[in-house]
Amino acid sequence: MIKFLLLFILPFSLYASKILSYNIYDRTDRVDVMITFDTPYDGVIKQKISNSTISIKLLNSSIESSKLKKLSSKYIKSIQIDPMQGYTQIVALVPPSVNLKASKTSDSYGLRLRFSASKAAPAKTKKTQTAPPPPLSSLPTKKGNDISQSYYIVVSILIIGIIVLFVIKKRISTMQTSKQESSWLFKENKESQKEVIPQTNLNNNISIRFQKSINTENSVVMLDFGEQSYLILMGKSNILLDKFTEDIPVTQDEFETILQNRHKELDDFLNNTQESKEPLQAYKERAASMLYEA
Repeated sequence: MIKFLLLFILPFSLYASKILSYNIYDRTDRVDVMITFDTPYDGVIKQKISNSTISIKLLNSSIESSKLKKLSSKYIKSIQIDPMQGYTQIVALVPPSVNLKASKTSDSYGLRLRFSASKAAPAKTKKTQTAPPPPLSSLPTKKGNDISQSYYIVVSILIIGIIVLFVIKKRISTMQTSKQESSWLFKENKESQKEVIPQTNLNNNISIRFQKSINTENSVVMLDFGEQSYLILMGKSNILLDKFTEDIPVTQDEFETILQNRHKELDDFLNNTQESKEPLQAYKERAASMLYEA
């Protein structure tokens, strides 16, 4: 009969995690008991609390022999570890005001039992009956830290910015006129010089102040956002040319004057010459600095 029981229990003991060692760290505000296993421990942890003891059951674990350790800490007086059939029992002699928290290491090779003072319960006006000690229940382990929400906020802002730029580009592409001559900036067109394009509200805060088509693929646009105006070259590549806080152009003539001052730089970029690479890089660096200051 004994041999039959041993054969029945043997397969279960092969999968049990064996306790290799335990260490006790006595701190000023707590006592930590660190237990090390030979394999990752995935068993169930149960506890039972009484007035002077805390009993812990580590199911599916084993230890070679009983261990007893006495301490002079205010959180724990002694701790005893005994091998039982199918589990390991840990009994800690503690004051009534001490509670226990258990947490595994990330690789589950270690288990920490933390004994610390319990928080004082708020005073009650009515006298309540003393609740009986809780029954043997599962002791949850400590969960990992929650993912920071700042990541999701940044992603949301980027998505909104992409949508706004897509709407602006699509609106401008529908407003572009037929292809103009290469000397687009100095072409005499009195009607276009006198015409002031009405401001178009794109997203409650962004509006188009002026626009001039260079060719079928590129346009120069002045956008209003908040209290500032931005001069942007839009087409195959979108480039921030300048930012205006004061002296913002009001008429089409003032807008044309600004474009004439940048005629050579714009022509170099559109012709895609070798000399236009350095101004283009300067535009990018200046745009980055202006966005950072804003």
